[in-house]
Amino acid sequence: MFGRNLLPSLWNQSDVPSRREEDHPFLGIQRDMNQLFDDFFRGLDVAPLSAAGERLNRFIPSLDVREDDKEVKIRVELPGMDEKDVEVLLTDNSLTLKGEKKEEKEDKGKGYYHMERSYGSFQRVISLPEGIDAKKVDAKFKKGILSISLPKLEQATAKAKKIEIKADK
Repeated sequence: MFGRNLLPSLWNQSDVPSRREEDHPFLGIQRDMNQLFDDFFRGLDVAPLSAAGERLNRFIPSLDVREDDKEVKIRVELPGMDEKDVEVLLTDNSLTLKGEKKEEKEDKGKGYYHMERSYGSFQRVISLPEGIDAKKVDAKFKKGILSISLPKLEQATAKAKKIEIKADK
């Protein structure tokens, strides 16, 4: 009986079966699993790696929120944007930042022309404590940084009273 060598490295070129990549038995299972995970994560903020490209194209500005006894300060980094590209909305218990970043880069030279465009809209909602004085809210934009100051009302800035805890015997 003629035996075939089971080690692929020892096969002759003529002995290697011709097989397309799509015919591999595990590729179908892998495709089905990828589809299953894509369907599961669709609509959630967390997405699998196949949606990483979509997340990279979105613009999400970073922000710092600081609160002390007198006010809440918010600092938002918006590089490449102007104040006209941003909208700030204040409600009773939240501050909403909306905007759209549009960037175009054009480079012309001898024998070449290169242009890139990137767009991305964003919306961030920041929960606020009670007692914000809506009449004194101030927003300033300078060199791609949006600074928002939200002063607290007088009754909200009153010192908290410490309550003594008594042991029950």
